[in-house]
Amino acid sequence: MDKICVITGGSSGIGKACAEKFSQNGWKVYELSRSGADFDGVKHITADVSKFETVESAIGQIYNETGKIDLLINNAGFGISGAAEYTKTEDAEKQFKVNFFGTFNGMKAVVPYMRKAGGGKIINVSSVAAIMPIPFQSFYSASKSAINSLTMSFANEVRDFNVKVCAVMPGDVKTGFTGARQKFEDCDAYGDRVQKSVAVMEKDEMGGAAPESIAEKIYKISLKKNPAPIYTLGGKYKFFKFLGDVLPQPLVNKILYMMYAK
Repeated sequence: MDKICVITGGSSGIGKACAEKFSQNGWKVYELSRSGADFDGVKHITADVSKFETVESAIGQIYNETGKIDLLINNAGFGISGAAEYTKTEDAEKQFKVNFFGTFNGMKAVVPYMRKAGGGKIINVSSVAAIMPIPFQSFYSASKSAINSLTMSFANEVRDFNVKVCAVMPGDVKTGFTGARQKFEDCDAYGDRVQKSVAVMEKDEMGGAAPESIAEKIYKISLKKNPAPIYTLGGKYKFFKFLGDVLPQPLVNKILYMMYAK
């Protein structure tokens, strides 16, 4: 039987690269997004990850068609930027509804089917920003940090069902994510610091890894019998994580200030 992979946010960027990678390796792939179309052997199903009922319906449809779901990749997400002080509560909530609750909705919908089948795997796409929070992208960073915490606790809850859950933390990746970022730059008290910070980040992103390289790493992780809870993707970012682990936290935060907030 074909292995079945479901990917949220699979119509572009890392999600699309993953869909193509798994399809090319013989998996039957479904991608869930608000807009999209079938491509290269990948079947599109319309769903809004921030609304559980649409995710639940899509996962149910896939299970009814295939009889199982081997892997869920929770990739859907977007970013907002701006000073936290000036961020509207509804914009911060939207960031969490898509990034964090979208991830939760996917896991909540798929676990009953994985439990029934005797196991499965879930890979959540987080970010290095989860452990190195970026100034003026506070809510994006917080949403990814929350994904890491949810991943680790959820992994222990479903361990007895042979459902393996992990998160991957890419660094800078060159995708349409950069252009789709919602910018709130009317932050008078901060002068031009917000614009300068986002410009530095966007330059790093546009010089970042190709989404195909991230998809390759995610594919390899999916094949592991017992994946680790959290993976940092990319040698440079593994080094950054190491520094974050060994250096005093005040120093790490000062470095982040110098890079993105000064």
